[in-house]
Amino acid sequence: MKIGVFGQFFYPDSAKYIKQLIEVAESEQVDTWFEASFLELIKKKEEFSKKTYPSFEVLDESFDYFFCVGGDGTILSAVKFVKDLSVPIVGINSGRLGFLASVHKDKIQDSIREIFKGNYQKSERSLLEVKSEPSNALEGVFPYALNEISISRKDTTSMITVDTWLNQAFLSSYWSDGIIIATPTGSTGYSMSCGGPIIMPETASFVLTPIAPHNLNARPLVIPDSNKIKLGVKTREEKFILSLDSRLVFLEKSTQLFIQKASFKISLISLHEQSFIQTLREKLLWGEDSRNPAQ
Repeated sequence: MKIGVFGQFFYPDSAKYIKQLIEVAESEQVDTWFEASFLELIKKKEEFSKKTYPSFEVLDESFDYFFCVGGDGTILSAVKFVKDLSVPIVGINSGRLGFLASVHKDKIQDSIREIFKGNYQKSERSLLEVKSEPSNALEGVFPYALNEISISRKDTTSMITVDTWLNQAFLSSYWSDGIIIATPTGSTGYSMSCGGPIIMPETASFVLTPIAPHNLNARPLVIPDSNKIKLGVKTREEKFILSLDSRLVFLEKSTQLFIQKASFKISLISLHEQSFIQTLREKLLWGEDSRNPAQ
C-alpha cells in the first residue's frame, strides 16, 4: 500500500499528528510519500530532519490514499493533485471547523488503522468546471472547484451586474456584489453564509446564490447539475474577480464564463460511524436548542 501526505501549512500541533500517521503507516508496512513542498516545511523541524522521506510533485495512480493534514482549505487545495485519478482523499482535521476532514485529531491512529483495513465509506463529490471566452483568459488556471465558483467586484464599492443564462435561456441580471455557484459540498460554505440552502452531498444539483443583491426578489436558486451556466459581467471597473475555491483570478470585464458539472468526481473518505447529518449537528450545531432532547 502507498499513501501520499499533503499540507499547506505547518501548524504548532502538526508535528504530533504527522508522527502518529507515520507510526501507523510504518507498523502496517505502508509506503509514505510527502508532497514536495510540504516535505520542505516539515524537514525544518528537528524531529523530521534526521530521516529521509520520499516525495512527489505530481500524484499518480500508484497511490492508494491521499492524506491531507489541515482544515477544509487543505482538502480543497488537494483537488488539483488528485484531479481525475480516483485516489480517495482522507482529511486529518488540524484546523478549526473541519467540515470535510473526517479524521479527528484526537483519534488519528485508531481512525487510520480502520481506513487501512478498509472499514470506511466513500462519498463521491461533484465538481464545477469553468471555461471562458476568450479561451486564453483562464490560461494556466486549474479550472475546477469542489466547493464553489464565485464572481465578485474588484476595486470598487459599486455593485456589479451579472447576466445569467441557464442552458442558453436568460435567467436574470443580478445587481449585487457578485454571485456564487456552489456544489452540494460547497453549500455549507460561502453560499450558506450568503443565505443559500444546505444541500445533501448526494443531491444532483447546484445552487446559484447572489451576494448582497440589490433587487430584493433575487433569491438563491437550486438547479439540476446537468444545467450549463453562462455568465456575463457589467462593472464600472476594467476587471472583476473569479474565485475557484478561494483561488483568485482577475478577468477583463468583457470575459464571458461558462460553468458546468465536471466530467469526474472526487472521493472523500469517512468512517462508518459518521454521516452528513451527524456532521451538521456537530459542526454547525444543527437543531441546537435547549428545548430539543439530547440524542
